[in-house]
Amino acid sequence: MTMMDDEFAIRKLIESWVLFRDAGFWDRFRTVWHPDGVMVATWFEGPAEGFIQASEAGFNKGVNVLHTLGGSIVDVRGNRAIAQTKMAISQRAPLNGVLCDCVCQGRFYDMYEKREGRWGLVKRQPIYEKDRLDPVDLSQTVELDREKLAAMPEGYRHLAYLQLAVGMNVNLQLPGLRGAAVTALYAQGDAWLAGAQTA
Repeated sequence: MTMMDDEFAIRKLIESWVLFRDAGFWDRFRTVWHPDGVMVATWFEGPAEGFIQASEAGFNKGVNVLHTLGGSIVDVRGNRAIAQTKMAISQRAPLNGVLCDCVCQGRFYDMYEKREGRWGLVKRQPIYEKDRLDPVDLSQTVELDREKLAAMPEGYRHLAYLQLAVGMNVNLQLPGLRGAAVTALYAQGDAWLAGAQTA
């Protein structure tokens, strides 16, 4: 298998993650991951299987979170790889009685490994770069607590505000476009490519 083949296989996993998860194809979604895979999100951090089960439960309750993808870069070193993919997370939910759409732009930062000839996702950590919140019906307005909003992380300020408002637990220490958290993530990725025992 050439490096181009490896990059193609990883890009296929990146696209499968979004299609399988957002469509609710849970058994197919499991095939993207290695069994010890880890997912980090605003509202979840832990084993991939736990993320799959929590996503399925939310899907069945009508939670509306969708993803779109942009370009990717894939750095392959032997049986390890780091992929970064431009993405947007979109969540629709009521806020103070007004149905709103929140769109957060950023990157999926993924750690992959090829085991027994098969690439699989070992860890996914999104990087949150900027977001916005809009009423679905533009004739409506939604009132936000400006002090609470300002206390949220810049890269996912509106997404965190919305998720907290609908009762989700939200990690407020995740990496953004700049800062110590994203610098530490890049160092973790470099260590992964260099052969670190864990992602």
